[in-house]
Amino acid sequence: MAVNHLDMNGLEAGIDYILDTPDDKGLVHMIVSRPETGIRKILKSASLDTIEGLIGDNWKDRGSSSTSDKSADPETQITIMNSRVIELIAQSNDRWKLAGDQLFIEIDISRNNLPPGSKLKVGSAVIEVSGKPHTGCQKFSQRFGLDALKFVSTPMGQELCLRGINARVMKSGIVTVGDVVNKVF
Repeated sequence: MAVNHLDMNGLEAGIDYILDTPDDKGLVHMIVSRPETGIRKILKSASLDTIEGLIGDNWKDRGSSSTSDKSADPETQITIMNSRVIELIAQSNDRWKLAGDQLFIEIDISRNNLPPGSKLKVGSAVIEVSGKPHTGCQKFSQRFGLDALKFVSTPMGQELCLRGINARVMKSGIVTVGDVVNKVF
């Protein structure tokens, strides 16, 4: 099935919808586990663990090229994308999982609203926003189009964290689709 990616005009037309995302309280719309490279599993609920990250995800085993010993980077334990952004970019819910993120939530994840160190209560877990930027890559461009990559990579896109954010689990807990997400003040 051929996918028609939105061009920059189509993407920019959705910015007001994205900017209208709630600031302090939102919802979990999708949870995705990546048990193996290239495999995505949509979950109704998941355990978030301070050591393992999302249980059943390969984050810890996969490691990271950004750490000196190639071990998993705790700053990228959980990846989060605004559900309104992926809704616009992916064009259908069954394509959301292709972004590679684990949590798709409807809350403003911009640097202004959630600077590094901010905490979110997601289900019974608490996560902390990392200072490490979450950036688009060639795979993102292949899956959603070059204009989508450019859209999330503009200065505004980076400030709004349109590609998403990285986080780490501070308090283990269970997260379920439909759970409320709250900023912890």
